[in-house]
Amino acid sequence: MKGGRPVIAAFGASLSLLVLWQGLILLLAPPPFILPGPVAVARRLWLDRSLLLDHGLITLAEIGLGLVVGAMVGIGAAVALSASRRLRRVLLPLVIASQAIPVFAIAPLLVLWLGYGMASKIAMAGIIIFFPVTIALADGIARLEPGLADLARVMTGGAARPGRRWRLLRHLYGPAALPALGSGLRIAAAVAPIGAVVGEWVGSAGGLGWLMLQANARAKIDLMFAALILLAVIALLLYRLVDGAMARATPWARPTDFLKESDPT
Repeated sequence: MKGGRPVIAAFGASLSLLVLWQGLILLLAPPPFILPGPVAVARRLWLDRSLLLDHGLITLAEIGLGLVVGAMVGIGAAVALSASRRLRRVLLPLVIASQAIPVFAIAPLLVLWLGYGMASKIAMAGIIIFFPVTIALADGIARLEPGLADLARVMTGGAARPGRRWRLLRHLYGPAALPALGSGLRIAAAVAPIGAVVGEWVGSAGGLGWLMLQANARAKIDLMFAALILLAVIALLLYRLVDGAMARATPWARPTDFLKESDPT
């Protein structure tokens, strides 16, 4: 019963939101092309389920591949930042500057360079994803417990040896930084859809972002809301997948509930 409480709470919150939404519809009576009701959106989800599924699979593939590419680039960048102070001084400003550029400014260039296919959307998602992965992992490596770092220096003799730094990274710093990497990947999973959808808005022939543009142009706002709901579901499922994978990869880093003592329920 205790394990089902989060599911019940999430269901209750969703139901309350739907009731509030329907209440606004009854109270304000907005035109359907401005704000459709939840019943109309649910009907559109069912009637256009095949269309939504086809475009949802395209966006899901873009998000998934973008997450893989962005995570790999982010891990590589974090290792480079941690391996050398000189590299850190050079690379860190570039990593930060890459996030200062608006994504809408980058998307047209990526479409121009990589075309209207899936590659530009994967690159767009990867650009958004790699930053939280890079910063989280680099911070996790840099914040190794001092006692473990001192023990590693003693056991390896303290002197510089060929490959010593990489062995420490592989066997000590890397595993110790896995919980921090997990935090970065969880954030990346939540923001990954942004890159794919922005890329689809700028130029594409399919995907939920493209479908939302088409629906908006034809004043099919219920279809646009249905696509948004499906996109939110994809983001939630992807987050849960990453969260479960990192929980299994780091069984020693179980989260603690600081509300447990004050909230007996």
